[in-house]
Amino acid sequence: MGSNISLYYLCLQATRQGQASYSHVHEIILGLQSRGVEARLFEPRHEKSACKTNFFARLLGFVNTQCKLIFSNTPEVIYIRWHFATIFVALWAKLRNVPVIQEVNGPYEDLFLSYSWTKKIQGFFIFIMRRQLKWADAVIVVTPLLAEWAIKESKHRKVYIISNGANTSIFDHKASFLGEFCLPDRYVIFFGALSVWQGVDVMLDAFRSNQWPKDIALVIVGDGVESQKVNEAACSSRFLYHFESVEQRVLAGIVRNSLCALSPQVGHRCSTGLFPLKLFESLACSVPVIVSDWPGMADFVREHQCGIVVPPGDPEALAQAVAQLASDPDRAREMGKRGAEEVHRKHSWDAKAEETLQVIYSIISDKDRA
Repeated sequence: MGSNISLYYLCLQATRQGQASYSHVHEIILGLQSRGVEARLFEPRHEKSACKTNFFARLLGFVNTQCKLIFSNTPEVIYIRWHFATIFVALWAKLRNVPVIQEVNGPYEDLFLSYSWTKKIQGFFIFIMRRQLKWADAVIVVTPLLAEWAIKESKHRKVYIISNGANTSIFDHKASFLGEFCLPDRYVIFFGALSVWQGVDVMLDAFRSNQWPKDIALVIVGDGVESQKVNEAACSSRFLYHFESVEQRVLAGIVRNSLCALSPQVGHRCSTGLFPLKLFESLACSVPVIVSDWPGMADFVREHQCGIVVPPGDPEALAQAVAQLASDPDRAREMGKRGAEEVHRKHSWDAKAEETLQVIYSIISDKDRA
């Protein structure tokens, strides 16, 4: 059946290699294509540095991208990465009776954090975003609490939980390629966007704590608004290493050679739960994780005993957790092994693409019966 399905995937966030959104979007598309789905991605061109803060330039890109979709041949299914501006394609699809799947990765507050001025007219944005949820034939979310939120907001009966995953052909226990990077013998790693809610301050304060083992370095891979802060800390310590951009195969090698991976998120944005890519990619490499106590990832770590859960925003607890794993490498290896078994069994991107395909089948069957 997959070979008979044409699908348009609309993502108004221009994806860039190294970002979580890039992995999510492209891995799902590749997984669907491998199953015979004719999946085509519509996204804006990558933003040039001069336009990064120009909202109206982005808005023009949003309009152009949707016009390209609308004036292409009509697909059997449209898959939308939920965004306030996708209202135009959502309305067009409803008028054309084209089934739509909305993928939701966070609540309305994500928009207000990205564009603070939108808070002034948040009622308008909530209205158009909620309307898209109500129009959708199915909604895909990444955490159980987000599913509860989506059901409450849309009164939708077809809400499916499909979490993030890992490319287990790259991230696994055999990963060892480090390229030209020279790394310390023992270190822990954080990788991902360097935004405030990722807990950068917590990591840096933990690293400075007396509880942090003196022979354990901190390696950070990523860029973002907190990059300057990380670079300043790196200049003041011989144990802190910051690399802005790393090819995935090299990243997998850096992760695999680490003692553990950190995921210390903070803030209200986490209240609907988290299943970050770094959780699955780290565990896929047989590396244990230290995570903040937020629904989703904390539940996963506790259930599979594959790491340590610490209170959000507590650098001393984070430093102590690093010390625990550093002092008991056998325990750390067992944690990593348990996590890897679970990720490779159920949380590869290939498995997530199969789950997505089943949702596609479901809404097509509903349309045929209507």
